Amino acid sequence: MTFTRTARNKGRAGAARWWIAVGVLVTAGAGCSLLDKGLEATAPDKIETSTLEVPANAGLIVNSAIGNFECALGTYIIDAGMMSGELMDATATAANWAFDRRDTDPTADTRYATNDCTSYGLYTPLQIARGTSDRALELLQGWTDTEVPNRQDLIAKAAAYDGYSILLIGEAFCEGAINLSGLMTSNDLFAAAEAKFTTAITAAQAAHDNQILNMAYVGRARARLDAGNKAGAATDAALVPPGFVMNATAENSPTRRQNRVYTFNQAGVVSVAPAYRSLGDPRVTVTNAGKNGTDNRTALYVQTKYGTSSTPIPIASYKEAQLILAEAQGGQTAVNIINAFHAAAGLPPFQSTDATAITNQIAQERARELFLEGQHLYDVRRLNLPLVPAPGTPYSTVYLKGGNYGTQRCFPLPDVERLNNPNI
Repeated sequence: MTFTRTARNKGRAGAARWWIAVGVLVTAGAGCSLLDKGLEATAPDKIETSTLEVPANAGLIVNSAIGNFECALGTYIIDAGMMSGELMDATATAANWAFDRRDTDPTADTRYATNDCTSYGLYTPLQIARGTSDRALELLQGWTDTEVPNRQDLIAKAAAYDGYSILLIGEAFCEGAINLSGLMTSNDLFAAAEAKFTTAITAAQAAHDNQILNMAYVGRARARLDAGNKAGAATDAALVPPGFVMNATAENSPTRRQNRVYTFNQAGVVSVAPAYRSLGDPRVTVTNAGKNGTDNRTALYVQTKYGTSSTPIPIASYKEAQLILAEAQGGQTAVNIINAFHAAAGLPPFQSTDATAITNQIAQERARELFLEGQHLYDVRRLNLPLVPAPGTPYSTVYLKGGNYGTQRCFPLPDVERLNNPNI
């Protein structure tokens, strides 16, 4: 007998349309006949979304989408942190090593493709976050202000989180797809994210929600910078006021609400990578735990940026906007921004008029100010930063786990998308 589970995304992925089909290959014999009779009963395997997708539930629908993004972000930082060299694997589980080794196989390595947001899932959690926020936005745009109080504010939130979900797919994956599209390049995805942020900005202005407005400004600036539009990025970044930060919230319970960076690191599943252990920079505080990770071989170094499982994680901030502005404008503007960060951290000032030196310093500032915020992986890719350890080095630097460090700077599109998307 063959049992098959299928899921199709029709632009509403994660919006509760997951259909389960059970196919039974009938063979001779009384045992199979009895099983067949048992399967004739109709099980309540689905709930029609039409009963839930009503104006009265608008706030709940948007909050659910936000929760999906916040959970996805935590695991994104873990997976992207290992590939980009912020973190290193500290387990004896071979299925985890590809993240750290930079040689993820889209066919064999299923964890990054289909696991949930509490256990290394990357592609599916991001698509669920994108799908639920996208569906929320679609519903809200079809309802009226009379039906939904504060509709513009909810539109702004749904569009902003939709934009961030698409943005992270574009940064993490070498190529992607949304809503059963054909293959999309990262720049295609950044353009799609920018459009969502523009929708969020318009709605947030109408709703007078400055928090979501600034979140969308930072998101659009990031999407524009990723796509190479420095002038557009600078325009948005300059609008973000000092002190602004938009966090992904976290709680100790349930598990999916936890700060995944803290829990994975404290549990000895990942360790802070050697390059970040002794920078002498108060912005990157790391402590030797005095013990090994779960593999009993890798020294466990723990970050102290996130002190508990309920510590929030920044999604967008003034400091990120300033770093975008520094990179976009360069020159003395960049030097002044760098020195404002140094002064706040008690570090000596930076001085240079050399464009290359300034560019390199901005990359260092981003690595430190935005440490473990899910930013470094695409920096490694777009700025062509050195891969550490170098490709070809035996894996791992602590003890031989097998294979060599690879050359990946982005995750390959997993087979779960290629095999289920008729347009690829």
